[in-house]
Amino acid sequence: MAEKKASVLAYKCPPESRTSIETALAGNFNLTFQHDPSLFQIEVSKRPYDVIFMNYYPENDNKFGLLEDVQEQTPSTPVILTCESEDAVRLDEQVEPIVYDILNLPLSPGRVKRTVSHALNKRQQDNELAYLRRTQNIVYSFDRLIAESDNFKVVLNSLRKFASTDATLLITGNTGTGKSYLSGTVHYNSPRRDHPFIKINCANIPETLLESELFGHEKGAFTGADKQRIGRFEQANGGTIFLDEIGEIPLEIQSKLLRVLEDKSFERVGGNKTIKVDVRLIAATNQDLSTLIAAGKFREDLYYRISVLPIHLPPLKDRPRCLAPLARKLLKKFTTSLNKGNIKDFTPEVLAMMQGYDWPGNIRQLANTIERAVILEEEDLIGLSSLHIPELSRTMTPLIQVTEPLEAHERELILKALAENLWVQKDAARCLGISPRALNYKIKKFGITHQNWRKHKKD
Repeated sequence: MAEKKASVLAYKCPPESRTSIETALAGNFNLTFQHDPSLFQIEVSKRPYDVIFMNYYPENDNKFGLLEDVQEQTPSTPVILTCESEDAVRLDEQVEPIVYDILNLPLSPGRVKRTVSHALNKRQQDNELAYLRRTQNIVYSFDRLIAESDNFKVVLNSLRKFASTDATLLITGNTGTGKSYLSGTVHYNSPRRDHPFIKINCANIPETLLESELFGHEKGAFTGADKQRIGRFEQANGGTIFLDEIGEIPLEIQSKLLRVLEDKSFERVGGNKTIKVDVRLIAATNQDLSTLIAAGKFREDLYYRISVLPIHLPPLKDRPRCLAPLARKLLKKFTTSLNKGNIKDFTPEVLAMMQGYDWPGNIRQLANTIERAVILEEEDLIGLSSLHIPELSRTMTPLIQVTEPLEAHERELILKALAENLWVQKDAARCLGISPRALNYKIKKFGITHQNWRKHKKD
């Protein structure tokens, strides 16, 4: 199938401008030219154009009337104005956002081609950004979070309230408890949701580069600084910045961070221009900041400034009622992404093991373990043989003692279902909520037989 050409509409182009547009675009674009304002309005309303050219006449009293119509009909379409002099164009606030560029006459084919290409690229980026924001609003939803344990319900209720404020938030908790994800949930449910969300792991950036990463630098500020760099705080202007492992920030940078929080201003490395920013800070750490303060490694005044709204995330072992539904949610995610939809659940032995294990790596370890199991598993249920946990060797003895009564109970359930369904395996599987293949696996595992099956085989 031939690739669809982009469409360009040009209004009241002088003959020489039309020639330049045709020379630049005719081979790769569908071009439409209109001189009549009524027909131009009809064109705009009946089909979506990718780019619109409009010639600007200063003497026209209603020079922005048609432009306002374009904005109303197709607000995302970039408009390129052509005119005798760019200085003569005075755009009001209502129509300025839709004008992508202003080109002086006479037009050159090269300038037309470059401007249209840049306009289309920007439109694509805007569309992708809008899509990501819509997606993130869905993904980062409090309603999608697993909160069956009472202690985590308290955490989420607090975060819902904190999301509507602009106050600095400090999230503490062990590695893998979801600090980064919940920071995104707070941002995308806050009034700043349509502005940038910038994440930085301070532990992953060398001390010598961290200040430049956060605040940017000027050209020539240090060896290798061959051009100006915009820092993360500038990139996050209007939005939220998430500093993970804030306890790793050196003391000299902590003082600059404190100033940003108090005055909302800073200077780039090697610069003297004061830059103002409007940024909400969400900080996170798995360390005890009070211990770092006592050791002289963290500023006490900075601690009080970032802990306006403190939240502590409980480890997964302290959220026992969350584990099974969280594991099943991760299972669904990985079976979908790995195209293994035949896997429906975990065996009772696996669920019992999960409930009895401490999960020192928390949700991150649970996710990695389930992803590996999905890759390895060939049956309909995730079994113990597919679950790889290096630390499990320390707890295998009590695990064996636990699974024996579970297996006996599972065998009893299968026998009951078979008897109630006249030993028809397909019907028993439906009653148990598993596939016939999974039931057949269990029947062989437990050595279950019935005379009707033997008779059927002889017949």
